[in-house]
Amino acid sequence: MKFLVAFLAFAMAAPLPAAVTAATSAAAASAPLEAATRLARWQLERLRDTSHISRATGETANTRGWEQAAFWVGMTALADAGGPPDIKAAILATGRANGWTPGARPYHADDLAITQSYLWAARNGAGSPAAAPSRRAFDFIVSHPPQVGLAYYQPPEGYEKTECLQRWCWSDALFMAPPAMLELSRQTGDTRYREYALREFWATTAFLFDPAEHLYYRDSRFFERRDDRGRKLFWSRGNGWVFAGLARMIPLLPKNSPDQRRMKKLFVEMAARLRDLQKPDGFWAPSLLAPEGSPSESSGTAFFTYGIAWGISAGLLDDQTYRPVVRRGWAALLGAVQPDGRLGWVQQVSDRPEKVEPTDTQYYGVGAFLLAASEVAKLERRSPR
Repeated sequence: MKFLVAFLAFAMAAPLPAAVTAATSAAAASAPLEAATRLARWQLERLRDTSHISRATGETANTRGWEQAAFWVGMTALADAGGPPDIKAAILATGRANGWTPGARPYHADDLAITQSYLWAARNGAGSPAAAPSRRAFDFIVSHPPQVGLAYYQPPEGYEKTECLQRWCWSDALFMAPPAMLELSRQTGDTRYREYALREFWATTAFLFDPAEHLYYRDSRFFERRDDRGRKLFWSRGNGWVFAGLARMIPLLPKNSPDQRRMKKLFVEMAARLRDLQKPDGFWAPSLLAPEGSPSESSGTAFFTYGIAWGISAGLLDDQTYRPVVRRGWAALLGAVQPDGRLGWVQQVSDRPEKVEPTDTQYYGVGAFLLAASEVAKLERRSPR
């Protein structure tokens, strides 16, 4: 008996053989990708039918609009992470159906987001024709930079006449356009796109970032707004767009360049604040500083989980400190998948925190989930725990 106890103690203390460790790593990494693939296929079956979206907008069915574009960005991440062949095939098919063209508004970041998937396609089988319309669109922008300010004012004539939308005057824009411009510079060697993107990114950051809270206001209309307890209003998804955008942009910058170092510092600063704001259930509240009684919300949570998982793998965030944040966030996201297969608890299109229902879903929420799954899988493959 003493021999058996001693043997078991030795076996538990001994390191696992390399083959066992590799198998455990592979199994841990495959689970997020399997969940992402199921959800991606569920959404692919509903691209032309928006009836499952509780508050569809005029842009929801637009295959070049930002709502679907964010889904395709997530699809490119899933394909890169080892998703099955039909994921890549769907990206290429949609790009071809769109004629590889962005949306109609030449400056509006929302209409440029889809170019991220086209540029991915250009280096994954579609070739230069997939990138050509995007390059023409960005050539126009850098040759004719808008001469407007960043203050957000919607005139009586309506949203489309909001002058500052020609620039990146709202936080969401920092996910939509600059990663595409950085990727285009990388593919073409033309630094004009990167220079423009960085100049505008830092201008928006100087305008919307609150150094006291280490978070972004959604736009200038929210500078003075407070909740009934006097707290500033920082929208979860609005900050999620920025945080995920940083994770996408940092690898595209010249290594150890001043802009990359500065952006890494900003990323780490935001990550520390977001770690403290995560709720015990793994979600982040729609209004980040107001967790009490808040509903689950999966789109902001997915963007934050994605960014933090990426930050650990990139060596910017301490594994021991931040991996529990990723684990809680990922568990919350898995729990948000509804019995019918949809990703629930996605706040509908808005510019501020609002109520969320279990069955609320949206293309961009699924895209954020795919981004998160791809980075969680990478993290688990690297060092499962």
